[in-house]
Amino acid sequence: MARGRRGKGKNQAKRFLLAVIALVLAAVYPVQEQLTKETGGTAVSDGSTLEVHYLDIGQGDCTLIRQGDHAMLIDAGNNSKGTTVQAYLENQGIDHLDYVIGTHPDADHIGGLDVIIYKFDCGKVMMPDYSKDTQTYDDVIQAAKSKDYQIAHPKAGEEYTLGEAEVTVVCPVKDNYGSNANDYSIGVRVQFGENSFLFTGDAEEHSEEDMVSSGESLKADVYKAAHHGSRTANTEDFLKAVDPQYVVISCGEGNTYGHPHAEVLNRLREMGIQIFRTDDQGTIVAVSDGQTIAFNASPSDNWTPGEPKGK
Repeated sequence: MARGRRGKGKNQAKRFLLAVIALVLAAVYPVQEQLTKETGGTAVSDGSTLEVHYLDIGQGDCTLIRQGDHAMLIDAGNNSKGTTVQAYLENQGIDHLDYVIGTHPDADHIGGLDVIIYKFDCGKVMMPDYSKDTQTYDDVIQAAKSKDYQIAHPKAGEEYTLGEAEVTVVCPVKDNYGSNANDYSIGVRVQFGENSFLFTGDAEEHSEEDMVSSGESLKADVYKAAHHGSRTANTEDFLKAVDPQYVVISCGEGNTYGHPHAEVLNRLREMGIQIFRTDDQGTIVAVSDGQTIAFNASPSDNWTPGEPKGK
């Protein structure tokens, strides 16, 4: 009986801590349109929580994951966003990144990575075994070489630790996806206690099919929509395998691609999944205590799809 009372007390303490963190998040990370207005300057991380920052960098991707003194960065937006991401990390008090992942060589994902690699101590740099003949890609490779970093090419099934969090690579499952750079995207599932988060870059339908067929667990409480909410990804079968409660969509306001696409928004709504959108809510921050997840904003009620300019 005594053990039961202590366990109940611990759970109540965790819930209280998470409630306090949620209040701090609301104050420190107000929902605004510009990233520079959102940094707040003070980190709220402690060793008992996992933070996931879905940065608002316009039409692109950048996610910071923190657990205690450990940090992982997934992508860094386009070429003009490197210094913006740098400033965000510095405002968080970060000078070391355990892992830096460039999900695939598109400019809206790795454009700012060269700045990050130059400016921060990086434990492990990962990119898919797929290259592009672009200056953006070359800049990232040269930045890694300048600091004697060997770029790793992780495969599905590989496991890493980020403090008390467990990180599992879920894609790419295959070595060859032809000329479709998106399907080579590195995807990871982050488990912290009973909570889980999924990130799959721009992985599209073929990669999603392979992930589902692989038998690797894809279940996640929070899923970052692949390819900015594009109809070329986020298939019904994949979403059923992930079974998320929340989906975060990273895209730019008024982007020319029409992201997020209506088909995806309709699918999410029909499945009862709540959404967050960086294009109208700014940077989204989620904090997990291993049992419950708190956000710095309420789920969006904006189910309006993007519209390609000129159409």
